[in-house]
Order: sequence, then C-alpha cells, then structure tokens
Amino acid sequence: MEIEKKYRLTPDAAEQLRRRLRELGADGRGVEFEENTLYAGANLEPGRKNLRLRRVNGRAVLTLKERQPSADAVKLQREDETGVGDADTIDRILRALGYAPALVYEKRRETWRLDGVEVVIDELPFGWFAEIEGERDAILRAEGKLGLEGATAELRTYPDLSREHGVRREGVIEARFDSHDRND
Repeated sequence: MEIEKKYRLTPDAAEQLRRRLRELGADGRGVEFEENTLYAGANLEPGRKNLRLRRVNGRAVLTLKERQPSADAVKLQREDETGVGDADTIDRILRALGYAPALVYEKRRETWRLDGVEVVIDELPFGWFAEIEGERDAILRAEGKLGLEGATAELRTYPDLSREHGVRREGVIEARFDSHDRND
C-alpha cells in the first residue's frame, strides 16, 4: 500500500522546500525526467484503477494503482509495480492484450529521504507539487518539519490534472514539456 500526501507549490515554495530539506540534512537522490503512459482497457477505471508504464533514464516500470476512496488529504492506494527490461516490448504486449495508451504526462522529479519518508518535488508542464510518502504519522511529522502544514493539499492525481491541462493528440491526452524544456 502506498500512503502519501501531495501539495501544490509555487516555484518559490519549491525552492524554499529544497532549502529546508538541505537544512534538515535530508539525503538528496537527484532529479530524473519521467514519461508516464496510462492505458485504457478492460477492468481499468480512470481516476480509480490505472495501469501505468513509466520510462525514466533508460529504465521502465509497470505499475497497477488502485486508489481507495477518501476525502482525507493523506491518500491510501494499492500499488503493485515491477521493473521491466524493455518498455517498447511491454507497450506492444499491452496493446496486443487490448490496452491502449490514453494519457501521457511528463515530469521532473527530485527525490529526498528524511526521517523515514520519501519527499519529492515534482515539476509538471502545468505546475509544481511536493509529495511525502511513508507511514501516516511520519508524513505528518515531516510536514511540520518542512513547514508544509499550511500548504495547499492537492487531492487530485497527476493523471486527473493531466486530463484537465493536457492536449488531445490522435486520441491520447498529453501533458508534455516543450521540447526545449525537457532536459532529459
């Protein structure tokens, strides 16, 4: 099970969070560029049950996520994932099984470890976000240490936000950076 809380940030708030993580001695794990493809097909429900193929730095990860309904800002969802050797082959297999790409979104993710939680700062084509993932109590403790208790909690998922802000191209919704902004 994945337990996380997401926050909407401004670019300035993202920089303040980065500074605070350094002050607290958090372990920075670097920045990676991701391309995430969500598929449509049997037994998948946008916003509730998603099948995602993530490409990042020559690696690929296939994930099934099933979100538990909740009005709470700390979200709980089933997450089964595995690394795959060849993203293009997995894409062909999924298509042969009747799944089709429905949504693609890109992001730059900066990852940190602090007191047993993972803290990420994400830049997407439509804004900046932070997530804290770990046990519920540890999330709330980290939120206080990082000064995020007053930050706006974002209850929508990246796929939901991508559907809102993305552009439809050939039947697929895409939320991509301009090619000169990708830095991948």
